[in-house]
Amino acid sequence: MAMKSAIPATPIKVRIERKRMVGWIAFALLVALAAGIGAGSGVLLVYSTELPEVTELEHYRPSSVTELYDDQGKIIGSFALQRRVIASYNDFPKVLRDALISTEDKDFERHWGINIWRVAGAAYRDFTSGAKVQGASTLTMQLARNLFLSPEKSLHRKLDEILLSIQIERHFTKEQIFTLYANQIFLGHGIYGFEAGSQFYFSKHAKDLTLEEAAVLAGLPKAPNYYSPLNSPERALHRRNLVINSMLEDGKITAAEAARAKAAPLRLHVASDPNWLAPYYVEEIRQYLEKKYGSDEVHEGGLRVYTSLNADLQAVANQAVLDGLAAYERRHGWKGDLPNAIAEGTELDKYEHPDWDKPMTPGTYAHALVTAVSQEAVKVKFGSYTAELTPTELKWTGHKSFTEILTKGDIIYVKVLTVPPDGTARVALEQDSGTQGALLALDNATGDVKALVGGRDFDLSKFDRATQAYRQVGSSFKPYVYSAAIEQDGATPDDLILDAPITFQTASGPWSPHNYDNKFEGNITLRHALAESRNVPAVKEAAKVGIDTVIDYARKFGITSPIPPVLPVALGAADITLTEQTSAFTAFPNDGVRVVPRYIRKVEDYSGRVLEENYPEVRDVISAKTARTMTSLLREVVQHGTGFSASKLNHPLGGKTGTTNDFTDAWFVGFSPSITCGVWIGFDEKKSLGNKETGAQAALPIWIDFMKVAIQGHEKEEFPEAPSADQKSTAVAKRAESPLHPEDTEAH
Repeated sequence: MAMKSAIPATPIKVRIERKRMVGWIAFALLVALAAGIGAGSGVLLVYSTELPEVTELEHYRPSSVTELYDDQGKIIGSFALQRRVIASYNDFPKVLRDALISTEDKDFERHWGINIWRVAGAAYRDFTSGAKVQGASTLTMQLARNLFLSPEKSLHRKLDEILLSIQIERHFTKEQIFTLYANQIFLGHGIYGFEAGSQFYFSKHAKDLTLEEAAVLAGLPKAPNYYSPLNSPERALHRRNLVINSMLEDGKITAAEAARAKAAPLRLHVASDPNWLAPYYVEEIRQYLEKKYGSDEVHEGGLRVYTSLNADLQAVANQAVLDGLAAYERRHGWKGDLPNAIAEGTELDKYEHPDWDKPMTPGTYAHALVTAVSQEAVKVKFGSYTAELTPTELKWTGHKSFTEILTKGDIIYVKVLTVPPDGTARVALEQDSGTQGALLALDNATGDVKALVGGRDFDLSKFDRATQAYRQVGSSFKPYVYSAAIEQDGATPDDLILDAPITFQTASGPWSPHNYDNKFEGNITLRHALAESRNVPAVKEAAKVGIDTVIDYARKFGITSPIPPVLPVALGAADITLTEQTSAFTAFPNDGVRVVPRYIRKVEDYSGRVLEENYPEVRDVISAKTARTMTSLLREVVQHGTGFSASKLNHPLGGKTGTTNDFTDAWFVGFSPSITCGVWIGFDEKKSLGNKETGAQAALPIWIDFMKVAIQGHEKEEFPEAPSADQKSTAVAKRAESPLHPEDTEAH
């Protein structure tokens, strides 16, 4: 039986079968697509409900710097966890915007939050290399990551980043996004945002950046520490030039501009910490603000604090105190006993001192590292500078060779004389044997603290000797005694008192006060007694009005420190702060009204709302007549007494020296009609400064150096007219009837 042959399919049937197959495939694809879209939508929905709400950015305010301003609007200090200065879009110049966009996100103006092709390319490279998803972030994605996400590198975080970026782009303009980014981005060394970066690296506002400077900053977001111009100038320069090339490729700059910018050296002008000028003052402000507003608000809230300080006078005060301490050190010769870096196990090329972070200018005092020593020369290093000491620096030490007093690795104290651009400075050899000094200057009209120095070096000791140290004030206490005698006993400047030996019976036994020179002058006027700081007359006056009365007057003057009710208090046997003593003396030039020290005039929050505003605070102390009488007495101290050195200033001045037993404390507190200044010198451990280191010798020169600048611009000022000699109260007659004679032996 014959087999039938196969019947071939007709073309029509083939076409029908193919259509059916295509239909089934299309249907399957549609189902798969629908499922994918559904699943994707579900995932996106889940993710979106877990992500932060980006509309909160409308009210977003990043952590910013609290800044302190002096009375002329200069920044003298700041507090911050993140050093950031908030700027607007127009504060960032076009050259910076172009540099950043060319480098970080060329399609920033066109994309909708992400760059699909860059993300896909980066994902493919990461997949093939086995690494985690990274790179390809737009500015918007970087902003989303910095604001809302962790720094981990994962697919999950990248998806979050993409979704947030899309939301940000939907709700904000490109200008707003760029501004948020430019204020948020980290640029190394604790600096956040391009305005703060510009101020830190170049000491200028962002709007003033040059092309090459803008390129340096634009190159930092990729790796702030790696490309830091401070950590690695070579890498920073290479990165800067890559940014410039990107700008050229994008047509943002011309070839000529690019060539010029790339040829320019890497010039930095790193801003110094503003707190260096008045560190003790700034610390007082910090403690007050944190106590009142809380640490978070102070360090993150961007407060604006308008202080009473004057930066120019503060600089003068700093220099005056350090120069005065240096003069003291030279009077007492070389003591040695220096720390040595090698002995402490530090390699010389790795040694650094906190002083080196301060700006080095002529007149600066700093610790320097000895790198080489010979008999006639010493090489030293401090910061980026080197210097060489010559034999002339040996004279004051009393030695003939440097090898007698110095060895390699020693840490010495120097005064900077010149700081030329090439880094080879000239310095003078000084010494820091532990002496300390403090200075406080107050405006007589307002109580504004115009200058405050709390010690030799804040980095080495943060103890504030102007506000925290209780030291015996010596004869600078006597004005309280004489004020009480004038008001309570009718004393006048021309009354006579016998300067002669006398003994008082006290609770601890007989006590015989003596004068500084161990001599007695017989009958002298009260004016002369105070001018020459005679001790016996002061004790007699205190005994006559009663020591309790004297203490009551000290309290009126604002002295709150404990004062023992014993007669030696008349000579300053009481521990008082420099702040109390200086504030008290403002009552004399102010017609009996004392001003309370004012540190802060106004505090504003981030938005400019006034949080506090402080006005001058005054206290009535003594009558105007008594104040004018005391002012005339204290002027005599300057014109003919222990403060005579200050008379060379040829200005209306008054004041009082103070020296304690064994020369442990040296004081001078004095005033012009417009400003009152107090100075203290001593050791923290209350040891002797040395023989004849009186207030006139140790403290007064510092006061003079400060006041000769402080009185500039006040050439025509005068004190109120003092009472005439015949203006005596009825109490004078009673006083004359019962004078205190040397034979009186009972202390009141």
